[in-house]
Amino acid sequence: MRLLLVEDNEELADGLLAILRGSGYAVDAVRDGPSALAAVAAESFDLVVLDLNLPHMDGLEVLKTIRHNQNRAAVLILTARGAPEERVRGLDLGADDYLTKPFDVSELEARIRVLLRRRAGLRASTMEFGPMTLDLVSRAFSVSGSPIAIPTRERAVLETLFLRAGKVVSKEAIMQSLIGFDEDLSTNAIEQYVSRLRRRLAPYGLTVKTARGIGYYVDRDAEERS
Repeated sequence: MRLLLVEDNEELADGLLAILRGSGYAVDAVRDGPSALAAVAAESFDLVVLDLNLPHMDGLEVLKTIRHNQNRAAVLILTARGAPEERVRGLDLGADDYLTKPFDVSELEARIRVLLRRRAGLRASTMEFGPMTLDLVSRAFSVSGSPIAIPTRERAVLETLFLRAGKVVSKEAIMQSLIGFDEDLSTNAIEQYVSRLRRRLAPYGLTVKTARGIGYYVDRDAEERS
């Protein structure tokens, strides 16, 4: 999942970047309104965490422009402006949620998870495919209640494929779910993650298949389906 953090307080932004990236999200950060609009125009984000008190352009104007441009990324307003009329205006302009500062980081992460589940069209807190279960709260995988240890990058690839089970996911979409625009990742790296995942999933009757020239999808092995 790829997030954009729009926050002009450098200390807060750096802290949130560390926390969210540590949770396995690909996160980009910008400090002002025009940079936020340039980012959402150039890249595809699942969620935008948006401060309102921004240099050069108010956050509500940023939100208004995002929605005017038909961008459907979830938007979580994170601001010290907590007056009822501010909340109402933000929600009316298309924000999906509103959290005032100061805030508890665990609550922020919980709200992010809810919005990402909603954006993916999921209502339950777990998702199953074959014998494997993805806990959408902890973002952990398990089989028959036993957790499966998967390195962060491989887990992010599997999560992306799992949330789109039955559909082909392009390499570009997978790459976007893993990195921000200040990082670099080759298609060869994606192929390596997929190769490792195939070995990890084999004991459970699952595999990652290649749609040649398009991307990948998670599927049951032929023996598992028969």
